[in-house]
Amino acid sequence: MLNKFDFYGGSYRVLYATLVSLFHIVSSDALNVTDPLARTSIQKSYDLTKYLEHQLRSLAGPYLNYLGPPFNDPDFNPPRAGGPETIPSASVDFHLWRNLNDGLRLAENHRAYSLLLCYLRSIDEEVARTELRRSLGRFCTSLQGLVVSIAGVMSSLGYKPPQELVTSSPPTAMGFGRGNDFLRKMEDFWLLKELQIWLWRSAKDFNRLKRKVPAVVAFRVESRGL
Repeated sequence: MLNKFDFYGGSYRVLYATLVSLFHIVSSDALNVTDPLARTSIQKSYDLTKYLEHQLRSLAGPYLNYLGPPFNDPDFNPPRAGGPETIPSASVDFHLWRNLNDGLRLAENHRAYSLLLCYLRSIDEEVARTELRRSLGRFCTSLQGLVVSIAGVMSSLGYKPPQELVTSSPPTAMGFGRGNDFLRKMEDFWLLKELQIWLWRSAKDFNRLKRKVPAVVAFRVESRGL
């Protein structure tokens, strides 16, 4: 016959085992966080992404007007140029993208923004209008900050960040339209389109990442700020 201590001791053991099992289930879906400030790092990347969206909206109109017709026509919607490995495309199937692990998605974001930044810097050198060049320069500075921020998020989650591109010129394959004025403008048009989609998707990625940071880590970070 069980005494009172045995009964409650057994109950506590069952409760403890249940909690451990639940924690294991939650942890298996959570990220391998190596930095207690991971959630803060992810939030900063999300905020920077939303700020870049705002900057892009302010930049797109003046730049399309600079390109002239038909690129500044609101109804202009040409097929994507077919050059090999040109501007990194964000047009990946939604379910395929979601099924990638977090490290691969972050690495793809880092790679894409690094290439887009190189391309933006190259067209910044070609723009004749001073104010438009200033706007492009400010956008490049913010985009460089996002590349660095994504690398920081990867490190905080235990992933090795990709090597950052140090060249200020786009890879040769990206500039296939440089010898033709219309194709060059088409590339610039698609650059703005792809940037819009990448930023929109990245914001969603960072929101999902925030929810996957283990609650115990988030609580520890918030407690330190009290």
